[in-house]
Amino acid sequence: MKILALLCAVLAGAAVPASARKGSSGIWVEAEAFAAKGGWVVDQQFMDEMGSAYLLAHGMGVPVADAVTQVAVPAAGSWHVYVRTYNWTAPWSDKRGPGAFRIAVGGKTLEPELGVTGSRWEWQEAGCVQLPKGMTELRLQDLTGFDGRIDAVYLSRKAVVPPADGEALTAFRRRMLALPDDPAETRSYDFVVVGGGIAGMCAAVAAARQGLRVALVNDRPVLGGNNSAEVRVHLGGQIELGRYPALGRMQREFAHSTFGNARPAESYEDEKKQAFISGEPLVELYAPWRAVSVRMAAGPGERRIASVVVRQIESSREISLSAPLFADCTGDGSLGVMAGADSRYGRESREEYGESLAQEKADSTVLGASVQWYSEERPGTFPAFDYGLPFSDESVQRVTMGEWTWETGMQRDMTREFERIRDYGLLVIYSNWSYLKNRLGLYPERSLGWVAYVSGKRESRRLLGDYVFKQDDIDKNVFHEDGTFSVSWTIDLHFPDPANEKYFPDEPFKAKTRHTPVYPAAVPYRCLYSRNVGNLFMAGRDISVTHVALGSTRVMRTCGMSGEVVGLAAGVCHAHGVTPREVYRNHLSELQALMEKGAAIEGPLPDNQHFNTSSVLAVPRLLKEVR
Repeated sequence: MKILALLCAVLAGAAVPASARKGSSGIWVEAEAFAAKGGWVVDQQFMDEMGSAYLLAHGMGVPVADAVTQVAVPAAGSWHVYVRTYNWTAPWSDKRGPGAFRIAVGGKTLEPELGVTGSRWEWQEAGCVQLPKGMTELRLQDLTGFDGRIDAVYLSRKAVVPPADGEALTAFRRRMLALPDDPAETRSYDFVVVGGGIAGMCAAVAAARQGLRVALVNDRPVLGGNNSAEVRVHLGGQIELGRYPALGRMQREFAHSTFGNARPAESYEDEKKQAFISGEPLVELYAPWRAVSVRMAAGPGERRIASVVVRQIESSREISLSAPLFADCTGDGSLGVMAGADSRYGRESREEYGESLAQEKADSTVLGASVQWYSEERPGTFPAFDYGLPFSDESVQRVTMGEWTWETGMQRDMTREFERIRDYGLLVIYSNWSYLKNRLGLYPERSLGWVAYVSGKRESRRLLGDYVFKQDDIDKNVFHEDGTFSVSWTIDLHFPDPANEKYFPDEPFKAKTRHTPVYPAAVPYRCLYSRNVGNLFMAGRDISVTHVALGSTRVMRTCGMSGEVVGLAAGVCHAHGVTPREVYRNHLSELQALMEKGAAIEGPLPDNQHFNTSSVLAVPRLLKEVR
């Protein structure tokens, strides 16, 4: 490789500025911007960790079709080719990684196998090529189907490697993409909702039906979050109960009607979610766009968000969305944290809120994330896959599918280590299936049919409001004057499966749970806005609750009702020019009247939400009392 680099430097001669963009020092290509992605998929889950979306060769052990694009070469000559990639099994094994791929430039496939060495995201040199001036082709050639990944390609006349990571890489990337410090375009709305899961969808539509112009920002191409065909978790919780039985009815407009996790894609009816949003003329959907930074309002007084900068996932184009009101429906509390909102991560101590189900001491443990999968009846083999995990005849899981119980990352940071958490989910699935097929000779009539690459999170950061909903509120069905939607799911707190932890003590990958039945306690409105960012709502799993209470509030139908309340409250704010807190102080009765009616369209709706609902105690008696 050193000889190759030396030869390339000699051929290049004097350094000549060359770039597809004026003023830069080379040719920069974001992998996610490839024009034809072939079988590679765009993965944006870890932008906060490693700086960008990337392309992933997610073939479940079968090489995927090539990704291809064209680039403009400004000057003929010799060009060094660098690729930013990652050997994703490095945390568990010193072996050459499974995600091998090559790059072809100008019709020439360069020799080095990329993505199989190193222990971090890094630049790897693919070689150097002689290129004519004009358009030339870049082609990514997957060799294994085992989740090789590529962030960017850099072609340079000089043998200079770009920064590896951190702020230096961010600055270099922005310079190569010619991104200004502040977006050139600003668009104004009445309400900006960040996060297109069930909570964000309901918040956006509920507000639009109050007459607000709404921007809904979703960083995936499909809506629904964990309920989408990318993750495949069925809806959970009960709608239309408690003090305001109209809340949740709007979910009948778009919700899937079949039971089950890890089912075929059509079971989740993503087209209904898209139609639900597309049918609202006052909602403008930004998908796939990701919120990457905020601009705070200037001047003294309470902290407020002035605008959020969003980036188009594939083109990297950035625009600014301004509004008097914002909602964090990201699940991770990402918008709130960027704005400096108070937040909490992990489990509270038993003493802090007097919760019997809490730990004696506070810690950073959270509910894990699931990579679901299934096999199908189709005879086939599977490549040997063994990267450091102690699978044996005793520890292997003799199953043909895995859903919510395949759960990883409880002891890790869901915001800073999520790629590792997801990758461990992939690692155990491939390793387990390989052992079954190759060591035990089981399931010759079956092949992997689907493995998620978008991991389903349950918990990360929770944003703090004027009230923190806790176990006591649920146990005693505490009445709050500002009570809104009601919980129905059990207090469902997962923990590592002891049988799995016995064999994998450092990183168990199976979970169990304890279900504590609940009363249909109403969550206070004060849990749905930030206590220190004046114009920020939150809805979904990042609302102001304890870890224990989250065990009940986190399921998606319940999250959707929280979004509906936020959208209705945004309408009250808009009508009076007030903040979310002022709705509680001065306009609560108006919000209550809206919750009595709900945000669903008028007329009959399909009665399709009777699966995976609740474990509510004494529902008939309590519903009679609160109605």
